[in-house]
Amino acid sequence: MIRKIDVNAMGKGNHGWLNSVFHFSFSEYYNRDKMNFGVLRVLNDDLVSPKSGFDPHPHRNMEIISYVVRGMLTHGDNLGNKNTVTRGDIQYMSAGTGVIHSEYNLGDEILRFLQLWIIPDKKNHTPSYGDYHFEAKDRFNHWLHIVSSIHGKAPVKINQDVNIYVTELIDQQTISLNIDQDRQAYLVLIEGEAVINDILLSMRDALEIVEENISIQSFGKSHYMVIEMAKSV
Repeated sequence: MIRKIDVNAMGKGNHGWLNSVFHFSFSEYYNRDKMNFGVLRVLNDDLVSPKSGFDPHPHRNMEIISYVVRGMLTHGDNLGNKNTVTRGDIQYMSAGTGVIHSEYNLGDEILRFLQLWIIPDKKNHTPSYGDYHFEAKDRFNHWLHIVSSIHGKAPVKINQDVNIYVTELIDQQTISLNIDQDRQAYLVLIEGEAVINDILLSMRDALEIVEENISIQSFGKSHYMVIEMAKSV
C-alpha cells in the first residue's frame, strides 16, 4: 500500500519568525485522523527567521531528531550541551524523564529543518543528547543510513525500532528501496520533484508506504528522507 499526502493537505502554522508545515497534529493544528504514523508522532518542516528561535522549553518521553536542510541550528539544554549543526547534519535527544532545551537560528539566513518526534520503546529513559556530521558525498545517489535502534548499525542510535535514511539525487537518477513484510515507512520529498511508483511528488509532499517496494526517479535535483519502522498493529 502506498498513499500520497499532498503538502496542501497538511497543517500550517505562521508566527512571523516561524513558518511550519505539520505532517501530523501539532500545536494549533489538530486532525484526529493525522495523529501519527506508527511510532512517528511528529514531523514538522520548520522555517526559522535569522536571529530567532525556540526559547528553553521542556520535553519528556520522546526521541527527538532534527535534520538540517539549510542554515544553522544551535541547540542548548539543561544537561550542559550546546552545539551548532548545518545542512545534512542531525541533532538528537532522548527526552526520557525530562529535559529542557532551546533551538535557535543564530545565522544570517533562514533556517530550514525537519524535526521528528518518535515514541520510545518505553518511558523514563535517562535523558541524553548528541549530534552528528555527515559528509554530503555519502548521501549523493545513495541511501545514507543516519539513524537506527540501539541494536542497529547507523551512527545515531535511538530507543526505538526505527531506521532513517536520506539521499540526494541528480536529474533523472533512479533509486529503489525495499520495505519488507511487517514493516512500513514514511517518505518525505524534502527538495525537488520525483515520480515514485508512478506517483508524482513535489517538494514537501509525503508518502505512507506499507509492505511495498518503491522506485524513485528524480526530476532535477531532489532530496529525500525515509523513516522505516515496524508495521502498525
